[in-house]
Amino acid sequence: MKIATATDVKNRFGEYLEQARTEPIEVRKTGRPVAVLIAWDEYERLSALDDAWWAEQARKAEHKGYAGPAAAMKLINRRMREKTGSDA
Repeated sequence: MKIATATDVKNRFGEYLEQARTEPIEVRKTGRPVAVLIAWDEYERLSALDDAWWAEQARKAEHKGYAGPAAAMKLINRRMREKTGSDA
């Protein structure tokens, strides 16, 4: 992974955007990593992996007895009605 300073990226942003299409670029400020420039396709791939991981976690939770979003919302609404004393 290529490393660049934030100042250099600011001054040569177009060049770094082009480079990021083929390899990630770690951006550092005062010597510490603060960001990574990556290609859009790579971002989409990573987002899909993240979504799949969270979907699997949700499936595992439901299998272990988590009620799911509809049942959770029903419980929240019921508790809110109980707290406010309303039937709405």
